[in-house]
Amino acid sequence: MSDIVSVYATFADEEEARRIGRQLVEERLAACVNILGACHSIYRWQGEIEEAQEVAAIFKVAAGEAERLIRRIGELHSYQVPAATGWPIEQASEAYRQWVLENSGG
Repeated sequence: MSDIVSVYATFADEEEARRIGRQLVEERLAACVNILGACHSIYRWQGEIEEAQEVAAIFKVAAGEAERLIRRIGELHSYQVPAATGWPIEQASEAYRQWVLENSGG
């Protein structure tokens, strides 16, 4: 298994993504966050099909911190059930891998 992970999350708007992203980098739970911008989401919520504009972001984190990062996103997020999922990084340069580990509690 990889020792670094990307965590994908969506937010209500860019302000929320920036606020939470900055806080998690400051807390050293993530080495970096890329705020990708607006996306159009279609989803089922409480039995209804909904559509919304959201902002997607990708956090870079040591694998051992991913669960904590996802939990913290949930604590700071405006949604009742925020989307936050971890994807292992199987290949990366050694320099990048070390940078992520050094900057996210790894």
